[in-house]
Amino acid sequence: MADSRETSLRKAFVCGFPIKHSRSPMIHTHWLKTLGLQGSYQSVEVAPDNFADFVAALKSGESGYRGGNVTIPHKESAFALADDPDELARELGAANTLYRDDGRLKATNTDGYGFLANLDQRAQGWDGQRQRAVVLGAGGASRAILQALRDRGFAEIHVLNRTLLRAQELADRFGEKIHAAPIEALTERLSGADLFVNTTSLGMDGAEAIDIDFAPMAEGALVTDIVYAPLITPILAMARDQGRSICDGLGMLLHQAVPGFEKWFGQRPQVTDELRDLVISDLERH
Repeated sequence: MADSRETSLRKAFVCGFPIKHSRSPMIHTHWLKTLGLQGSYQSVEVAPDNFADFVAALKSGESGYRGGNVTIPHKESAFALADDPDELARELGAANTLYRDDGRLKATNTDGYGFLANLDQRAQGWDGQRQRAVVLGAGGASRAILQALRDRGFAEIHVLNRTLLRAQELADRFGEKIHAAPIEALTERLSGADLFVNTTSLGMDGAEAIDIDFAPMAEGALVTDIVYAPLITPILAMARDQGRSICDGLGMLLHQAVPGFEKWFGQRPQVTDELRDLVISDLERH
C-alpha cells in the first residue's frame, strides 16, 4: 500500500464522449472519503479525435493521472493504445480500465467482473446449475458478459440478436459454448435456462421493451438486466410478475469500479448498501 504522502498525489478519471451523466465520480469520491484518502477522481469529456493525445499525455505522466476508466466510445481505442493489455482485454478487444505501472500503460476490462460480482452479492446461489444461459443482445456489453459466463463454467450460452450475423460473430469469438440465434428463437432458447440477461437498451429511460414469456426457464432461474435506469426495467418487472427471481443492473456499475480504484489509490473499496443508496438517490433526482 502506498504511503499517505504518495496517495495524496493520486488522481484518476473517467473519460467518454459524452460523459456528463456518469455516476463514476460519485462512486469513487465516496470511496476516497470513506477510506480517508486524499486522491481525486474526475470526469473528462474527450472527443474521439482527441483520445490518442489524451492517452499520450497519460502515458508520459504529463496529465498527472495514475489511470482511469474509459467508457463509450473509447473502449476499443483504449485497448489499442495501451502498452500492456491483459488477457481479458485482448480477447474482448476493448478496455475500460487504464493504469500506469513501471512506466507502462496497462489495460484491463472489469465489466465481466462487475457483472458476476453483482449477481454473487445480490442473488447468492444464482450459478448453482450453470447449464444454460441466454443473453439478449450482441453489442459491446454482451462481449464481456459472454466471456464472464463462459469462464464461470456455464455449459451452454445462447446469444440472441435482431441481426443474427452480429450474434454469430460473438459465438465465433468466444468459442464452442456460445450459440448464436435470431431474436425470434428466444422462447425456444429459454427452455430450461438458468439465467436470462438483457444487454440491450430495451426499456432504458422509458424505451419500450418486447414481451417475454419466462415460463420455459428452469425452476429457480434468474432474470437480470444490465440497464439500471430505471432500476426495475420493464423486462425485470415482467419477470417479477411471472414469479421469477430478478436482479437489477446497478451493482454491475458499482462492482466494475472496484479493481481500478485499488490500482490507482492502493486500497480495495467495498460495495455497500450505503453506496448503492447514494447512487439510487441520484438516479431518482434525475
